[in-house]
Amino acid sequence: MAAQPEGTPIWADAMFADLEGAKKFYGEVLGWTFGESSTEFGNYTEAYADGKAVAAVVPPMPGAEEQSAWCLYLATPDAAATAARIRESGGEIVLEPMQVADFGTMCIARDPGGVVFGLWQPGKHTGFDAVGTPGAFCWAEIYTRDAEKSDGFFPAVFSYSQKSMPDDKIDFRVYELNGAPLLGRMRMTEDFPPEVPPHINVYFAVADCDEAVAKAKKLGAQVRFGPETSPFGRFATLTDPHGAPFSVLDPDTTEGEMPPLDEVG
Repeated sequence: MAAQPEGTPIWADAMFADLEGAKKFYGEVLGWTFGESSTEFGNYTEAYADGKAVAAVVPPMPGAEEQSAWCLYLATPDAAATAARIRESGGEIVLEPMQVADFGTMCIARDPGGVVFGLWQPGKHTGFDAVGTPGAFCWAEIYTRDAEKSDGFFPAVFSYSQKSMPDDKIDFRVYELNGAPLLGRMRMTEDFPPEVPPHINVYFAVADCDEAVAKAKKLGAQVRFGPETSPFGRFATLTDPHGAPFSVLDPDTTEGEMPPLDEVG
């Protein structure tokens, strides 16, 4: 597989105190199956959609039983060099670049507005085996209360260009690389409960949004938004039974015209 351009979403994982509960939930909602837990790496467990690796779940490290959350990893050819740019751009390194056997090198960082994300320098593990197919990652949006800081930080670190949506009701931008949209950026308003921290909301593709939401609700998830049909597809945002926010998107069910986007800068 060709190397992913730096800044491209390459992998996603989440920590769950109830690992078996998380596997049951995502298995039913997204159709995931799971590989063997790797005891050598803290019971890290890969998830598969149609036999292809799409994410992973893992128990929290002792003493780190925090709120469950999905972590999106961005590709880098040199984790140490990208970590240095993160610091230079006002970000914080939460976990220093760490080689994970021959799989690759990981790093966890936080932007100046509090958004946590990961870096992945591929080795034997090259990231997602599938993108955009049912059960696989398909999109992500940075939710931040300090949009100006994110807009200054991420393009400085990853050379993204930016486009904004001309809409008085929402403050939304798209970060692109070589003309390809990679991430959205949404300003969090008072509609977001104060206890919800800045985060990257990960979207997983589904064949039927309403069916996925119904299964999620039955298993204890809370629906935060939707389902709603947009020009991008029919989607909904949920919080899983363990407290981790995520979204589901049926990209084939669309409605309306694509909104215009204005170049920034």
